[in-house]
Amino acid sequence: VQLQASGGGLVQPGGSLKLSCAASGFSLDYWTIGWFRRAPGKEREGVSCFSSSDDSTYYVDSVKGRFTVSKDNAKNTVYLQMNNLRPEDTAVYYCAVARTWGCPVSKYDVWGQGTLVTVSS
Repeated sequence: VQLQASGGGLVQPGGSLKLSCAASGFSLDYWTIGWFRRAPGKEREGVSCFSSSDDSTYYVDSVKGRFTVSKDNAKNTVYLQMNNLRPEDTAVYYCAVARTWGCPVSKYDVWGQGTLVTVSS
């Protein structure tokens, strides 16, 4: 059972990146998928969570209207499309899964390894 996050990189303010979270060893169906980030010197923060059961989605206020979660069932992968990126979005981004709906970090059982997003000119 593994999650593989990828897609991070260096982007200028206002730019876009699409992160991927690929699952192996299990199906993402019926799981809640969370995206989290940890900026330098800060606590881990929940960015978004998405329910594969009913497509319920939550975004933290700071990313609403800029970030979008989607899922490709055939690829067993969840994506985080990040538009209009800001320097304050700079962080290591992680994906994780929980068996039930909810966004608190404590609910998440399996974590990917993280991918670094740097927003800078």
